[in-house]
Amino acid sequence: MALKFREADAGSHDADDLLAKQYQGKETLVPIYQALQQFICQLAEDVHMSPKKNAVSFRRKRQFALVQPSTKTRIDLGLKFNNKGYSGRLETSGIFGTMCSHRIQVTDISQVDTELFNLIKEAYLEAG
Repeated sequence: MALKFREADAGSHDADDLLAKQYQGKETLVPIYQALQQFICQLAEDVHMSPKKNAVSFRRKRQFALVQPSTKTRIDLGLKFNNKGYSGRLETSGIFGTMCSHRIQVTDISQVDTELFNLIKEAYLEAG
């Protein structure tokens, strides 16, 4: 209730406003976010997008992806896998803690590729 009163919760803000604030001063990352969001939302009708203050959560029965503009030059894509090792682009969850099991750092639109889409789809399928 206190968060609502101070408008410190995500529910007190419009989704577009939350996104605009996330990318304020980080506008060069918007094309990366848009490509990720477009792919994730087209996976299936059961994908729910939930913008928060600092990130956007994507859920099915449970959260499977989290997109956060962490710096002016990097988006951190958090993915939740049940039992997957760390290799290649897949790093430990880092800043996401237990919200995600893995993190992928994306600094350029060219990194939003088939390999990344396959990892996102794998996380989505495990969330069902």
